[in-house]
This record gives sequence, structure tokens and C-alpha cells, in this order.
Amino acid sequence: MKKLIIGALTMASTIAATAAEYQTDTFKTKGGKEVVITAIKHASLRIQYDGLEIQVDPVAEYAPVTDYSTFPKADVILVTHEHFDHFDRSAIAALRKDGTEIVANPAVQKMLGFGTAMANGVSRVVKGLKLDAVPAYNTTPGHTQFHPKGRDNGYVLTIDGFRIYIAGDTEDIPEMAKLKDIDVAFLPCNQPYTMTPEQVAKATRTIKPKVLFPYHYSQTPVKRVAELLAGSGVDVRTRNYQ
Repeated sequence: MKKLIIGALTMASTIAATAAEYQTDTFKTKGGKEVVITAIKHASLRIQYDGLEIQVDPVAEYAPVTDYSTFPKADVILVTHEHFDHFDRSAIAALRKDGTEIVANPAVQKMLGFGTAMANGVSRVVKGLKLDAVPAYNTTPGHTQFHPKGRDNGYVLTIDGFRIYIAGDTEDIPEMAKLKDIDVAFLPCNQPYTMTPEQVAKATRTIKPKVLFPYHYSQTPVKRVAELLAGSGVDVRTRNYQ
């Protein structure tokens, strides 16, 4: 896969980016197998493991346009909630095949009319991988209407002992203290909808992941997150998740 220069896809474009044009990070599971995470954009990411293709919040038209027809069909599609920058029927249709498991919060599953609904606190096995649906919501007064408590999901995906926390749209909520042994965390960073850099840093110190990807950051200066976490021991990686 070709590595993408940071910032090359941050501007809106009518030319759809293809699967080969994104940055990737590779990790090893406890069993020595590779997990490859591809930064697509904003809240959209791809996870590859042992022949499995996992897509998280795939969205085609949210700028920059993504051509999901150039990606392999997905074995698993995870959707956190129904906002347009997370839920896109056309992207799901482009990635879906016979046997694709689509997991979403109950509101999205109802909108789709198919797939599996997982509410906060529910766990299940998906294609042999453990998946936990965890809370994602706003707490700041005046912001709680964006992501009300109990509606939306974050996910913890456990792959051969390797644990990935995909927070969805949330602030630094108390439930994060229950998350243990997180290897990689994706935390959103754009108030008023999600977190400030200071909230992301606080959440990171609570969760204690080995690697942090600030994501869903729009115009937020995410370099501030790395500055706030200097000396924490967390590997902060900024990728093209604008």
C-alpha cells in the first residue's frame, strides 16, 4: 500500500480517492499476526486482519470524496451513529457482499432495515472477533443534544488479544475509566461536537492506550494533543482524520 503524505487529502475534492491513497499503520497481535489500520478520513477507517476486511463509519461523499468501490468488500461494517459524517447508505452498499456483518447502534439498524443492532453495554462475537459496544455521548451543558446519552456507540474490538477502542462521537465520559488494556485508541477532537484537545488528553490519561490517534478533528489544531501528552508514554500519531 502506498503511504499518503499528511495533508494531501484534507481539501474537499470532486475526485474520489481510491484504496491505495491512504496512510497505514501496522501492529502485531499477541499471536504475532498483523493488524493494518488505514486512515481514510474524519471518522472513517479500515482495519485488516488475517484476511478480514473491517470498515468503520464508511462515508463516501463527505469531503474528500472516497471511492469505496476500489476497496475490497467488507466482512464487517461498524457504524457508530446516524450523523451524515458517520452513516452513508451508498458507502455501505458499495462495501457490502453476501455474508457482510453490519453492526450499528439501534437507531442506524432501524434506518437500514438490516444488520445487527448493538446497544451500549452489549458484547458479541463478530467473524470470530470480540466486539463491545460502549457509550458515546456529550456532557457539556448546551452540547448534549448533539449526542445524547444512550443513543450512540463507541466500540472496543479485540483481535487476537489486540484491543482497539473506537470512541465514536463522545466527550471524556466517566465510562472510559472502565476500559482496560487498550492498545490503540481513536478519540474525537472537535468541540462543540466532541472533545477539546484538553479533554482528549484527559481521556487518554484515563484510558492509557499504547497508541492514540486523534480523529474526527476537522479544523482543530490536534498538535496540541501531542503537546499536552508529552512525557505520558503514549505514542500520539496524527493521521489524515480531518
